[in-house]
Amino acid sequence: MIHQNPNIADLKVLITGGSGFLGSHLCQRLLGLGCEVHATSRFKRERDDNGPIWWEADMADLSTVRRVVAAVKPDILYHLAGSVGASPDLELVVPTYQSLLTSTLNVLVAGTEAGSGRIILSGSFTEPQPGLEHPTPYSPYAAAKWAASGYGRMFHALFQAPVVILQPFMVYGPRQAPAKLIPSVIKSLLCEAEPKVTSGKRKADWIYVNDVIDGFILAATTKGIEGNTIDLGSGRLVSVREIVEKVVAIVGSAPSPVFGAVPDRPSENEVMADTECALARLGWAAKTSLDEGLRRTVQWYRTGVVGAAIAQALNQLLLLNNWDALDALL
Repeated sequence: MIHQNPNIADLKVLITGGSGFLGSHLCQRLLGLGCEVHATSRFKRERDDNGPIWWEADMADLSTVRRVVAAVKPDILYHLAGSVGASPDLELVVPTYQSLLTSTLNVLVAGTEAGSGRIILSGSFTEPQPGLEHPTPYSPYAAAKWAASGYGRMFHALFQAPVVILQPFMVYGPRQAPAKLIPSVIKSLLCEAEPKVTSGKRKADWIYVNDVIDGFILAATTKGIEGNTIDLGSGRLVSVREIVEKVVAIVGSAPSPVFGAVPDRPSENEVMADTECALARLGWAAKTSLDEGLRRTVQWYRTGVVGAAIAQALNQLLLLNNWDALDALL
């Protein structure tokens, strides 16, 4: 059963980190639904006719966050800003703490003070799972996300803040950061280079970005879910090796991947999403199969690579004043 309120077009929405992977997809979807969409970025961005209203803001600065939230007065506040990447590196501890934990605390304070209708945080499956005797995060990213989710639950319990925590699992799809596994493999194959990857033994719960955005949209208007942490995943574990092999098959003729060329990260979570909770609370379930999601993703990157190659060829011909070749290409 779908619980979505049909009046979502009436909502004013603020999305922190609106230029990121999830943020850009969420902006696009909400604009298509008729919402008034505001988004933050650390860098100045010019608004186009079809885009969100941009606010240049560092979410680690409380006064800035208060100023933006007070000016926008959002009905729904999505907090997606912050660094990504789960590398277990010492130099990531401080910047991750500031960009993820400090920014979340600032959003919770400002949103609660301003009386936002709902504050939706993006958690992470890398956080230690409930029920462990000695829960321990295994990266600065996981530690910051874990603490941020704890603050979200505290704000709901102590201050009745309308907090909902959505926990996407291994999200993939168009516009993902190039260094991530699937984009890096696709781009290597399209450029006829050998993808260099880990052993491929690690398993994860992979979920297509459009399905995740469906969950974020439902969380904006579904009643009675404040205080909940809701997983967004497929409920199925698939190894990195299988993912890479599927991408190779979709791309077609290409160099073979080199498994083991990149060291495996130690102690990474291998957990599946609790799909029953998402279905019961949101009326949400993943609907894009892994094969279909990977096919769409490959096609998006293939279009980008071909377009870039054509543009480069056109520029070269223009520089050489080779009009006959230019006419033939066009």
